[in-house]
Amino acid sequence: MEKLLNAEFWTELIDKAQTWMMEELPGLIIILILFFIAFKLIRFLLKKLNKTLIKRADKSEKVDSDEAEKRISTLVSIIHSVIKIILWLILIMIILQKFGTNIAPILAGAGIVGLAVGFGAQELVKDFISGFFMILENHVRAGDVAIINGKGGLVEKMEFRTITLRDFSGVVHTFQNGKITDLSNMTKGWSAMVFDIGVAYKEDPKQVMEIMKKVGDELKSDPEFGDKILEPIEIFGLDKFDDSAIVFKARLKTKPIQQWTIGREYNRRLKYAFDENNIEIPFPHTTVYWGEEINPLKLDVNKNEAGK
Repeated sequence: MEKLLNAEFWTELIDKAQTWMMEELPGLIIILILFFIAFKLIRFLLKKLNKTLIKRADKSEKVDSDEAEKRISTLVSIIHSVIKIILWLILIMIILQKFGTNIAPILAGAGIVGLAVGFGAQELVKDFISGFFMILENHVRAGDVAIINGKGGLVEKMEFRTITLRDFSGVVHTFQNGKITDLSNMTKGWSAMVFDIGVAYKEDPKQVMEIMKKVGDELKSDPEFGDKILEPIEIFGLDKFDDSAIVFKARLKTKPIQQWTIGREYNRRLKYAFDENNIEIPFPHTTVYWGEEINPLKLDVNKNEAGK
């Protein structure tokens, strides 16, 4: 307390602060400006790299441009995150050094703390390792539609620790990579819409399959939808006998994520085609039986009166 009231203490402190501001502060400001420029420059260069790689993929006939764009965007995003972490660590060390802190013990202590934390943060390490291999093996990318642990949706963000998924209702789901036990990618390479078309038992199977094939071919030749369809429609034939319908199975291969758009349009056109050809699309019928003793709805219709 006496030291704080001593005028020499405050004079010495002010002198040290002035000396530091004259000698160290300008250098620190320059370093902060350089790091700010570095962050902006790295973001700009990575965006440029992303666009360049996508353009090269578009020019290559052997590479699916949509698939390449997803993979490139995911990898560039992860590289950006890693570089940012490294730059922040370097900046913090430089600032500590400028304030006269010896960072050697900090680095040594960080190693010991890191070892101790490593034993207690096995789950975190597991998340990072799982995320690394998912990215390396190209299981899923940002922009894919996937089902993860029973939840389906669009992959919005993929990082080393987590995957962010947004479902059809707009709900965002975040999964730790190490806890993903079930992953199904619905849009990798190509997608498909599978149709189970039920018609009445009285219909001619050959005619039904011809109509289904015709509608599929017309859809593929349509300028608006044709470029989204990879192959002509596959009609597998009469698949099963249901309670009130015979069911035909078919499939349309499409570009990733386009299967639902193509499927809805095919169903719309098929409905019109069935109506034009008087093909009956059955629906369940229910017969109510009252029994012989209770027969309140019995009607005695006179044929002569019914004909009038």
